[in-house]
Amino acid sequence: MTAEPLPAWFMPPPGGWTADHMDNLPPGVPRMELIDGALVLLSPQTRFHSQVMRRLANALEDSAPRDVEVLQEMTMKLGKYQRPEPDVLLYRFEKGDEEHLDWYRATHVPPENVLVAIEIVSDESRDRDRTTKPLKYAQAGIPHFWRVEHEENGPAIHVYELDGTKDPRYVPVTIARERLKLDVPFPIDIDVKALAPR
Repeated sequence: MTAEPLPAWFMPPPGGWTADHMDNLPPGVPRMELIDGALVLLSPQTRFHSQVMRRLANALEDSAPRDVEVLQEMTMKLGKYQRPEPDVLLYRFEKGDEEHLDWYRATHVPPENVLVAIEIVSDESRDRDRTTKPLKYAQAGIPHFWRVEHEENGPAIHVYELDGTKDPRYVPVTIARERLKLDVPFPIDIDVKALAPR
């Protein structure tokens, strides 16, 4: 049995992969994100991941003000070699954004107006979701980060916010297993138990 050769598009361009290269991949390639200049293929989602992502996005959309968009699986350009894809993000759509964001064709959002980046942890993404990506989000100045973990009795939402120091990092705010109630970035009240697959 011989191994199939890698497709031509998978070979790094001269100088390596950049965030801009992600828009020039041919149609039909698998979903990927770019972390430190390396392409990361995204594994198929579990039922837990898919249901929690959809229900969490719906719950956030119900409470979000009109100028906040709830987006799923949308990449952010955080620098030349960084284009991660949070599972859910909250983006404040400000006057003037329509000049540089075509909402019918945009494949990414800039990090400046991202309020919350949310990762739902899977077996294969555990290290990225717990360490690598939160560090990138903090360095980009995204004020809030949530990490959703699968626990024996259902999901747990770990909530973090930037600590405001010169070297930005997230500090823990709370862990919600029953109900998540927050005042920032806007009033939020989520039944965490209801996010799990039935």
